[in-house]
Amino acid sequence: MSDQLNISIKKTAKSRLAETDFDNLPFGKTFSDHMFMADYSDGEWKNFQILPYGEIGINPAISALHYGQSFFEGIKAYKHANGKISIFRPDKNGERFNLSAQRLCMPELPVQTFLQSIATLVDLDRDWVPGKENHSLYIRPFMFATDPFLGVIPSTSYKYMVLTGPVGPYFSKNLKIKIETHYSRACDGGFGFAKAAGNYGGAMLPNLKATQEGFDQLIWTDSREHAYIEELGAANVMFLMDGTLITPSTRDTILKGVTRDTVLTLARNWNVNIEERRISVDEIIAGIKQGRITDAFGVGTAATIAHIAEIGHNGELYTLPDPAQRVFSNKVLNTLNNLRYGRSADEFGWNYMVGQ
Repeated sequence: MSDQLNISIKKTAKSRLAETDFDNLPFGKTFSDHMFMADYSDGEWKNFQILPYGEIGINPAISALHYGQSFFEGIKAYKHANGKISIFRPDKNGERFNLSAQRLCMPELPVQTFLQSIATLVDLDRDWVPGKENHSLYIRPFMFATDPFLGVIPSTSYKYMVLTGPVGPYFSKNLKIKIETHYSRACDGGFGFAKAAGNYGGAMLPNLKATQEGFDQLIWTDSREHAYIEELGAANVMFLMDGTLITPSTRDTILKGVTRDTVLTLARNWNVNIEERRISVDEIIAGIKQGRITDAFGVGTAATIAHIAEIGHNGELYTLPDPAQRVFSNKVLNTLNNLRYGRSADEFGWNYMVGQ
């Protein structure tokens, strides 16, 4: 690896590893011993360091808190049977990290810097990577503005950080989802394609309302008419209709998911017919009623492959075929698990090995 970073490492005085219950890992609540941090000022990235996980001091006037210059990524690392650790497709996350930075007027981070920061941190805390099936080490890189200035202009200083933590499944059951017909996640010309913190803040109220109605997730629709499917709250969405894999084409309202790209690549390799296009709500409802939709699932780093069992729309609830009997999505899930846990050949070069 060229241009190795000069990373200062301060190890924790006492690991929390022995106190961690690896049989009880609610998603996003357990953190590893260390974190990565770097600063951007005077036009360059500097102060690369790994230090014990803990609180950081911030000025209450930093612009991230007032004007929303903040975004993140989500990645996973897996433990192979031979004890080796791999990170799944982090280069794709590095590319998307910079797309988010561009849209939010924030500095780009060289992809190699992104990869080295993550790999060094994961290698240091490799004992935190669970070895259990359907478990992994979740990696959260993020950036936020740090200028202590109350003015609506881009900050001139930023902080880049990486947190990690062991996790179990994001979803523990098949999903009952609601097609959203009032609220919007993103609009044309906006930044729905970026993993901006504000996208998720604005989605909390509609998600809460859906949860109170007994749903697990929303399917977001376009903001103009609420007539076209866009994505789930925590994943991109795919359907198998008449033997064709269909998924909304990415645009400035839809996140270009890494898992989405992975599933489409596998499907093409298996000679499955694929359509990336605008998909109307009416088409999906009709497809369910007519029995033409045989599979529906979310695809995302946290969610992995999340089977959709029921879809609610305008007060009606539609039941899809039994997820346990679905051929395509279960084949994808098994293939992904075998790849990520090192049980099958990595023909696409997706596993970024740590410590080698």
